[in-house]
Amino acid sequence: MGQSNDVNRRIVLAERPKGAPNADTLRQETAPVPEAGAGEILLRTVWLSLDPYMRGRMSDAKSYAEPVVIDGVMTGQVVAQVVTSDVDGFAPGDHVLAGSGWQDWAVSDGTQVVNLGKDPAHPSWHLGILGMPGFTAHAGLLNIGEPKAGETVVVAAATGPVGATVGQIARIKGCRAVGVAGGPEKCAHAVDVLGFDACIDHKAEDFEAQLKDACPDGIDVYFENVGGRVLFGVLPLLNPFARVPVCGMVAWYNLTGLPEGPDRSPQILSTVLRQKVKMQGFIIFDTFGATEHAAFVKDMTGWLEDGSVHYREQVVEGLEAAPEAFGDLLEGRNFGKMVVKVG
Repeated sequence: MGQSNDVNRRIVLAERPKGAPNADTLRQETAPVPEAGAGEILLRTVWLSLDPYMRGRMSDAKSYAEPVVIDGVMTGQVVAQVVTSDVDGFAPGDHVLAGSGWQDWAVSDGTQVVNLGKDPAHPSWHLGILGMPGFTAHAGLLNIGEPKAGETVVVAAATGPVGATVGQIARIKGCRAVGVAGGPEKCAHAVDVLGFDACIDHKAEDFEAQLKDACPDGIDVYFENVGGRVLFGVLPLLNPFARVPVCGMVAWYNLTGLPEGPDRSPQILSTVLRQKVKMQGFIIFDTFGATEHAAFVKDMTGWLEDGSVHYREQVVEGLEAAPEAFGDLLEGRNFGKMVVKVG
C-alpha cells in the first residue's frame, strides 16, 4: 500500500527491544488522515530520515530526551509538503523540515518547523549534509575537536553521513584524515571519492596494526561514532592533549548489560589522565546554537557548491521498508546517509 490521501500509515513502537530491535519492535498501522484546525498546518511526508539515535529513543532508560511511548509514532525528522495552512509563514506547496516521525500525515502548529521553500534543489539533503548530521560533524569537529593544520584526525563510521563529513572538513582544514569503515568498498570510497588520506577496515584481523601504520605521528583528534574495538584501537595512539568529540556509540547501542570481556575502564581513564585528553560528549541541538548553525550553513553551502565536499545517500523506497532498513543501519549495512522516500 502506497501513500494515500485517505489513510495515514503510521509505524509505532510496539514494545521496547531487549538488545537489537526485531520484527516485534515496530508495528505498522493505519489511522484516518488528521485534520488541521485553526492555527495549524497539515503536512504530507515526502522523505523520512533514519538515524542511529532512534535506537536510544526506543528505550525508557534515562537519556537526554523522552522515550517514544508504547503505541506512539516512532520519532524522526522528515521533509514534508504543506497541504493546508492557517499559520503565517507557511503556504500550501512549501517544503518543510519537521519532526513528525514515521507516518504519512501530521498536523503541526509550526513550532520547530523550518520552511525550505517551494522547490528546494535537494529536499532530502536537509536530513543529511545540510541538516542535523552535517551540523553534527561541523560543530563537533571544529568546536570540540579544534583541528589544526598538520594534525591527524581519525573518524569512525567514515562513510556515514557524520563521519564522511568530518573527514572531508578535516582535509579542508589541512589535516591528515584517517577513516575507519566496514569493508573494502567503503574504505575505497572514503579514499577515492571523499579524499581521506587512509581508511582502515575495522573487520580486518590486524586492524590495530593497520591503524597504527596509518597514523605514524599518532592521533590528535578522534571523532567517536561507534565505540567498541575501534575505540580500543585508537586509545594507545592518542597524542598528548588529544581531543575526542563523543558523538555516538553505535557498537554498544543494543547492549542489555556490560559487555563481556575485560574491564576496559582503567585503559580509558588512564589514557585520558596520562595524555591529558579532552573527551567531551555532545547532543547537537542542546550543545550548539544559532551562532554555530549559521557558521555551518555558510561553510557547507560553499563547500558543496565548489565541490570540496561530496555527499552520498542510500534511498529506501516506501514507509513499510523503514523498520528493516533501520536494522540494517544499526548493523552497519548502510552506505551513506539512509533516507526513506515515503511519498
